[in-house]
Amino acid sequence: MRRYLVASVASGVAVAGATIASAILLAHVVAGVITDPASRTIAHWADELWILLGLWVVRTLAHWWQSRLSQRGATAVIADLSGQVLRCVTALSPRQLAAQRDAAAVVVTRGLDGLRPYLTAYLPAVFSAGILTPAAVLAIALYDVQSAVIVLIALPLIPIFMVLIGLVTAERSAAALAAMSTLQSRLLDLVAGLPTLLSLGRAAGSAQRIAELSAAHRRSAMATLRIAFLSALVLELLATLGVALVAVSVGLRLVYGEMTLAAGLTALLLAPEVFWPLRRVGVEFHAAQDGKTAAQKAFDLLDTLPARPPGTRTVDAAGATIHVDDLTADIEPGRVTVLTGPNGVGKSTVLQAILGLTPMGGVTVDGVDVAELDLTAWWRQVAWLAHRPVLVPGTVLTNLELFGPPTDIEAACRAAGFDEVLDDLPDGLATTIGRDGVGLSLGQRQRLGLARVLGSQAPVLLLDEPTAHLDARLESRVLEAIAARARVGDTVVVVGHREPVLAIADRVVHVGGALVPQ
Repeated sequence: MRRYLVASVASGVAVAGATIASAILLAHVVAGVITDPASRTIAHWADELWILLGLWVVRTLAHWWQSRLSQRGATAVIADLSGQVLRCVTALSPRQLAAQRDAAAVVVTRGLDGLRPYLTAYLPAVFSAGILTPAAVLAIALYDVQSAVIVLIALPLIPIFMVLIGLVTAERSAAALAAMSTLQSRLLDLVAGLPTLLSLGRAAGSAQRIAELSAAHRRSAMATLRIAFLSALVLELLATLGVALVAVSVGLRLVYGEMTLAAGLTALLLAPEVFWPLRRVGVEFHAAQDGKTAAQKAFDLLDTLPARPPGTRTVDAAGATIHVDDLTADIEPGRVTVLTGPNGVGKSTVLQAILGLTPMGGVTVDGVDVAELDLTAWWRQVAWLAHRPVLVPGTVLTNLELFGPPTDIEAACRAAGFDEVLDDLPDGLATTIGRDGVGLSLGQRQRLGLARVLGSQAPVLLLDEPTAHLDARLESRVLEAIAARARVGDTVVVVGHREPVLAIADRVVHVGGALVPQ
């Protein structure tokens, strides 16, 4: 944004210069027409009028150019900051991501859009106030020192009231953003769980809660608007009184012949230009508060970005041994290693640590610490089935190819029992599903996730409760397919505690204590 701001300041200088010059020139033209009857022709003032027209054109073009630069800069800044937030939250561990997901969603989808008024209106107004207001006061002083003194006495009242009202507005904007975040997260949860709530007859209770949150958000927004309107009224009143004091002083001195008409008109025309930039700053301040609050939230999210530098080393996962210090175990290729133990002891955490999603010391692949690996290159060699399979909006085929083109789609679907599901889908592999597999049952989603992993060419398979939601017949088929991958030399790690899962294990590792990510 820096180069856009420099150009905006240059435009502000042009606006200030054109405004002051046109006011002085217009005052002299009007004074001349009134005091000199012989000069009351257009031809007499032709040169001055052309210069005045040129100054107005320059001011208009400078305003347009400043607005254009501000819009371009705002678009670039919002896009860049949104990208940084997205990269930050996607680099978080699953636990951290779950805690920050709702806040990040609000900031990226709606919150940062509020930065546009800040960058396109508030900042130019601040620069205008910093340039035009002092220049206008100085110009008034050159023609009438008494009017300049009156302006300087009235001028500080506007910033004082701006600060007082702005402190309250900032608190209101933060409260409005918090209410909007809560409302959005509740709505998303309600939409995701609506089928279940409807089947249990509990949808009415959630709807009532959403109505309460919506009302709270509405009250917060209206409170902010009331403060904004109040501040605008106060600022306009102060500016009007300041100009009125100058007008009264000039009028009385003109009556008694203590000043020239040209000097008086110059002071009167420039007095509003002294207060106008500050009034604009006050007005735009309220419109910019939502964006500033969202930007601060974005910076807070960026502060959660892991400090560790990205790894650069690569390994060939085929035939490599994976070692986990906390388990005092080696996960060897060509064998099925089953991690078992009570819920909550960290079995899924181990899989995330092997993937590099959760920082945990002492996890190596072929002697190389996972923290030193280029994760993108590492993930290309790993097929992961999470406890809840991740399914993206799109076709069934798109989800099957998420880890790369399968070696044999039909064989993979058959091994996972997904071939039976395909027969019932209206468009087969071209059937479109929604986010998280909306359109499929839990068992069908599990089969789709399994088919994706079993069809992957990756030499490392990480499976978290792979037979959940499957019947005994299908469980036996899936476990046989998993064991077959180990027999061809792949590294297979399975999280499970059921007897059929333990039966296929070449090695069972009991995870006894809770593993805490670093």
